[in-house]
Amino acid sequence: MDKKLMFVAAAALGAAGVGAHASAPAQGWTPPAGLVTMPIWPATPPDAKAGLPPEVNLNAAGTKTMAGRPYVRLGNVSTPTITVYPAKGHNSGAAVVVFPGGGYEILSMDLEGTEICDWLSGIGVNCVLLKYRVPDSGPYPKSPQALDDAQRAIGLVRLHAAEWGIDPHRVGVLGFSAGGHLSAAVSNHYEQRLYQPIDAADQLSCRPDFAVVLYPGYLAMADRNFAPNPDIQPTENTPPTFLLQAEDDPVHVENAVVYFMELKNAKVPAELHVYAQGGHGYGLRPRDLPIMNWPKLVEIWLHTIKVLPAQ
Repeated sequence: MDKKLMFVAAAALGAAGVGAHASAPAQGWTPPAGLVTMPIWPATPPDAKAGLPPEVNLNAAGTKTMAGRPYVRLGNVSTPTITVYPAKGHNSGAAVVVFPGGGYEILSMDLEGTEICDWLSGIGVNCVLLKYRVPDSGPYPKSPQALDDAQRAIGLVRLHAAEWGIDPHRVGVLGFSAGGHLSAAVSNHYEQRLYQPIDAADQLSCRPDFAVVLYPGYLAMADRNFAPNPDIQPTENTPPTFLLQAEDDPVHVENAVVYFMELKNAKVPAELHVYAQGGHGYGLRPRDLPIMNWPKLVEIWLHTIKVLPAQ
């Protein structure tokens, strides 16, 4: 099966636009009410593609489901945005930028986006949901668009850290599937922006302080006997990383295993969890499988690396 199909199956305001709310077209995706949402680029995004049709939920009929419920498969995203979910209750100061999956063709905006931010904000972590450009926006270097958007989003979070109650030294990323690859990509491509810097946000580091990489793709080359992806080369400065994947994942468990070994060889603190069953594209939707305990594992890891305070 084609790797992309596996992933899919399973007036812009700039930095000064904080507090504005941008709505996607009715047929696409609208951010939850009451949250700060802002386009990440002050004008036309770099590497933009012209002529995309309007943003659309390709699963509007609800034919694709996970755990008995349909989910949003957002396509034709040409105006990337961030939506800020403040920590509920006690604010730890930590923040996570979330990258939904979708094979760089669509975005699974609720299954691997809003539902994840509801969980993270509930444990005291500020969450920033990135709606990055699709389709054909990655993987880097095939296309730089998604990585452009990821670098820009992290810089914006640090620029507005004081306003949003965030510690700029505890800003991490979390991604699923293609978003998992994007988490690894921005963890290793941060020394220089892929685009011409625009404003103060681009003068701040876009290196994540930690990364959570969940059932990723594109990190091991199936057509090369699962050799490491040569475009993602960890160094000792790659941030601490949590990896999780199922052995029966049709996108291949080697993606997590091979990347873990690359991190280990680079002496990067890393934690890997491999489960016998789980498949691909499950997010937080409840199923009777041990792998569904993964959110607790991530939370424990965040305490272990001192992103969250000791329990």
